[in-house]
Amino acid sequence: MKNFILASASPRRSAILSQIKIPFRVEPSKFEEVAGDLEPEDRPQKFAEGKALDVSKKFPEEYVLGYDTLVYLDGDALGKPKDKADAVAMLKYLNGKRHKVISGVAIARGGKVISSARVVTDVVFRHVTDAFIENYVESGESLDKAGAYAIQGLGASLVKSIHGCYYNVVGLPVAKTLDLIDRLGDENV
Repeated sequence: MKNFILASASPRRSAILSQIKIPFRVEPSKFEEVAGDLEPEDRPQKFAEGKALDVSKKFPEEYVLGYDTLVYLDGDALGKPKDKADAVAMLKYLNGKRHKVISGVAIARGGKVISSARVVTDVVFRHVTDAFIENYVESGESLDKAGAYAIQGLGASLVKSIHGCYYNVVGLPVAKTLDLIDRLGDENV
């Protein structure tokens, strides 16, 4: 299998790629996420493409994996919270509700996107007290996560159920990533 470049400094994404035995190295993208007139549901795939392209231009002979994830509820896109107060507000908004986690995945090489996709997972939150949310935010876990929670950590206590890919909620949709890699052809993997 060829080596890939992960255009992300996310330790969660690195851990998942290691878990599924994809050889890679990390080269974080400096791509600036500007939503402009993009619909929220389209942002993760477009941002994943932008991140993969950004790094691909620096390493044109290598395959680059780009990812982006957001939480989406009632027309609102929830990225990473700005601070603890923002995290509390996000979690109160999500409390007891069903929302979507949308991740984009892209593979680029030679400054071109070879393939990309988006994956949607429905997540249902339990109804919890404000004190529960505040204690969770105080743990520090929520501050660098889309939607202000980490399903793979203490944030699991907020979740009632999921419908779709668990790893998508963590930030790297495994099955879709493997599908895109498989499409590269036997000579490339």
